[in-house]
Amino acid sequence: MEKQKNIKKINDVTWEIPKTYKEGMLVPSRIIAKKEILDAMDPGVFDQVTNLTFLPGIQKYSVCHADGHWGYGAPIGGVAAFDTNEGIISPGMVGFDINCGMRILKTDLTIKDVQPKIKELVNTLFDLVPAGVGCKGFVKLKDKQFNDIMESGAKWCIENGYGWEKDLQKIEDNGMLKNADHTKVSQKAKSRGINQLGTLGSGNHYLEVQVAHAEDIFDKETAKKMGIVDENQVLIMLHCGSRGFGHQLATDYMKLFDNTMQEHNIKIPDRELSCAPFQSQEGQDYYSAMKCAGNMAYSNRQVILHQIREGFKKVFNQSPENLGMDLIYDCTHNIAREHKITIDGKRKNVLVHLKGATTSLGPNHERVTKAYKDIGSPIIIGGSMETGSYLLKGTTKAEEETFGTTCHGAGRTMSRTKAKKLVRGDKLQKDMEKKGIYVKGVSMSGLAEESGKSYKDINEVIDSVEKAGISEKIVRLRPIGNVKG
Repeated sequence: MEKQKNIKKINDVTWEIPKTYKEGMLVPSRIIAKKEILDAMDPGVFDQVTNLTFLPGIQKYSVCHADGHWGYGAPIGGVAAFDTNEGIISPGMVGFDINCGMRILKTDLTIKDVQPKIKELVNTLFDLVPAGVGCKGFVKLKDKQFNDIMESGAKWCIENGYGWEKDLQKIEDNGMLKNADHTKVSQKAKSRGINQLGTLGSGNHYLEVQVAHAEDIFDKETAKKMGIVDENQVLIMLHCGSRGFGHQLATDYMKLFDNTMQEHNIKIPDRELSCAPFQSQEGQDYYSAMKCAGNMAYSNRQVILHQIREGFKKVFNQSPENLGMDLIYDCTHNIAREHKITIDGKRKNVLVHLKGATTSLGPNHERVTKAYKDIGSPIIIGGSMETGSYLLKGTTKAEEETFGTTCHGAGRTMSRTKAKKLVRGDKLQKDMEKKGIYVKGVSMSGLAEESGKSYKDINEVIDSVEKAGISEKIVRLRPIGNVKG
């Protein structure tokens, strides 16, 4: 195929697009995927992952993971690292839903306890966690409180009764991106975010009740350390981010960076990748503002965790403590963070952009939270609401091969518009219920957009990253109930 001209096979799941693919590429690009997945990728992925290599200061190669598909400026599943002195920072490469991420918590309940009450439980969670475009949360904030949230993240939530102190030990960055500065955020962005704490949003965001069957636990020792000890144990997975707040913040800085690029004579192949030198005032301002959105997203998921616990308490008439509702982990997908890599035998500081990718770090890495130092970073991979999800762990190999990253989900195979033409939401809802999955969504069209056929085979995606050595399977989780935004 024309889109794959001159691609070099590094190994069975690693493919390199050379600098000769496009005139002006500074480094090659790499795609981490099995051949069948590579062959099925849309042409936009190849165009966008190679566009990243034009950005100043890029190191080694750009990366697209197996879940990759066309996105805004950069492919969803894209990763790139830039020299912190000579390189750039790009809002388009981080994404609009800053710190869109995953959270998973366990219970001591089994499917026998939950299945008879699944409709009541999902309906209760639907009522407690607002979903859909423009939805507002129940936490009423004053400006100073929202400023505090932007700068202290999930810590503010714990201090104000939305969670347990030990939750912070199970969140990437311990729930707070340091050196966030609320003065770098526009009033317009603040006004969009101040009422959205504790809300799910729309699109592919969801809250899912899941089961870990015995045959789906691949690493029993690690699963046990995470609290997954019972056959048919029930867990809850959550996917959401910074909502309209992050979107507005990214929009603000993309407009600003149009002028910044002219001042620094930066030429890019796509305006959607507008950027600024990382060490410039504008670049540092965006970095501080991005962290504010990241902290809002950690706080958003923390408040939703509180509401999930309240929902289980209401349905099962027991305290969340008695139900064993401990957080297992929370990880981010869309972020720029500093990292150290080795190039030509020398350690180097880089700024790694994750656009729909998950942190993957091996045991004892400095960024792994204390609770998982001996395991490596937990990795939560959401599939579709029909097929199930995975919990993985990071590896040392990923730290150098893919700048400490792996995939973040199954990855779409068709647009939302096409999905709505092919699938009827009401029929999908009934078919899923026949399969033992009760789903409640804000709209039938929204359900249609998220059908299983809209996504790649999650098992093949996971097989790709495991064969690449950049993450390892712990457990597969199958859905029994779902709240859809």
